[in-house]
Amino acid sequence: MESHIGAWDYVVIVGVLAISSMIGIYYRFTGGKQKTTREYLLADKNMSIAPVAFSLMASFMSAITLMGVSSENYTYGLQFIVINISYGLFTPVAAYLYLPVFFKLQATSAYEYLELRFGKTARLAASLSYNLQMTLYMSIVLYAPALVIEALMGVSKVAAILAVGLVCTFYSTLGGMKAVLITDVFQSILMFVAIFCVIIHAWIDKGSLGAIMNIAAEGNRTSFWNFNPDPTVRHSWFSLILGGGITYLSIYAVNQVQVQRYLTLKDVKRAQMALWWNWPILTALSLCTSFAGLAIYSRYYSCDPVLSKQIGQPDQLMPYYVVDTMGNIPGLTGLFISGIFSASLSTISAALNSLAAVTMEDYVKPIYFLIRKKPLPESSATIQTKIISFIYGLVCLSVAFLGQYVGGLLQAALTIFGVIGGPLLGFFTLGMFTTVAEEKGSVLGLICGISMSSWMAIGSKPPVPLPRRTDGCDSFNITNIITSNATSKDPGEYLWIHRVSYLYNGLFGIIVTLVVGYVISFAFQKLSNQKPNQTLDPNLFIPPLAKRLRKKNGDSFHLNSIIPNGSKDIY
Repeated sequence: MESHIGAWDYVVIVGVLAISSMIGIYYRFTGGKQKTTREYLLADKNMSIAPVAFSLMASFMSAITLMGVSSENYTYGLQFIVINISYGLFTPVAAYLYLPVFFKLQATSAYEYLELRFGKTARLAASLSYNLQMTLYMSIVLYAPALVIEALMGVSKVAAILAVGLVCTFYSTLGGMKAVLITDVFQSILMFVAIFCVIIHAWIDKGSLGAIMNIAAEGNRTSFWNFNPDPTVRHSWFSLILGGGITYLSIYAVNQVQVQRYLTLKDVKRAQMALWWNWPILTALSLCTSFAGLAIYSRYYSCDPVLSKQIGQPDQLMPYYVVDTMGNIPGLTGLFISGIFSASLSTISAALNSLAAVTMEDYVKPIYFLIRKKPLPESSATIQTKIISFIYGLVCLSVAFLGQYVGGLLQAALTIFGVIGGPLLGFFTLGMFTTVAEEKGSVLGLICGISMSSWMAIGSKPPVPLPRRTDGCDSFNITNIITSNATSKDPGEYLWIHRVSYLYNGLFGIIVTLVVGYVISFAFQKLSNQKPNQTLDPNLFIPPLAKRLRKKNGDSFHLNSIIPNGSKDIY
């Protein structure tokens, strides 16, 4: 593919990376100058709602979204947009049930809750699972812009991954949470700009949005009324709302990245407001990116770039479209690449900061206290947290090269959050929603949940794309096209569990975690003649259950007696 990267494109790209780095430098030398981990990891709890709302969206809407969602709608149709309904349905669940518990706790690490509710083993099991989840996810997030840069600029994947990873590690390590949040706002704007460039060009090219939709309809890309309850159907209203909802909760209710963002606000009401504002921002980007996929299809509906060997995989459709249609406009390709860069930078910076927080709170401080018999000094903790963040940045660079083995970006990302995120959500749910659950049963439930969802994901049946055409191509290799359309294995040869939609990985995982955790906990209590509710702190449960426990047992427990930084009663 001919490259259209010019001098102005490089100017724009360098400018965006420079701005992201300068934000990190600015926040390193302003305010409290990061003398405490509270300022470095929680932005001193004085952030306003708007940047947090944008950051909640940008933390997980990476280049995977821009490239993966557009490719999804181009290849499989518009059905995926139904997942946005699940975001609205499950936002109040996250805002009014899970979020208040973390605000009551006021701990930098979300997994400190599990130690208070169950014990140290539970905290360690969840923390290790989270580290694995985010490490795998970062490999895909860094790999996504490498595909773009390799395709558009002729730069190797190695150089592309190093460029994105080093810049991100620099400003995340130097500037802390304030730099991450403010940079997320800047990068969110660039993400929208990149998508609007594609949509507006296609609009002008075809004359109207209606013309784009008509072409998509002729290619069977606009149908989204699939209500088939069969779990082996890849995308239906059931899989997208139930499976998508569980994935959403695993991210926005209990994931360390988002919990840490909530805690940068002064009180729970502001955090709930930020989560509600995140929903329309998240939905707007998702819908625009979905329509961008149809816009790209309106140009290549008769000559698919993948089948005609113009690009190597569907996830490169959007960058290919930009170069093919707008590469002659100075700076515009650079602006698009900057949008892809920004999408990945915002996600990786969020992951690095949260991983540093978890490592410091769950591993470093406890080990230091165990050895020295005294708390880690605040000044030392701040320096060590920055070092940890930098080390995770290097780890991120190392695992990024695994991204080439995961297949489609979007499905791979959602699978990771389903396989580990669903069981982790079940783990927290056992603690917050039930009084029966105890440590042994809950940890076994988590292990069984992750095992079940992993078994579903490994060896799953690859998706079958909608028909694509090549009759409009001027010239191409017929033999290669026939080979690329061939299937290596008959769908009937897969086990039923491997034919289930990838969106149900998280749902099956949380169900197994809850059932196994609850049943085994109940059995342990019966065998040991323990009485539930006897020593449970109401502050560790969702608000409705906490009120019931207070009414039943009296408010004899106070979180301040457990954690010095415990907040006032917010229920």
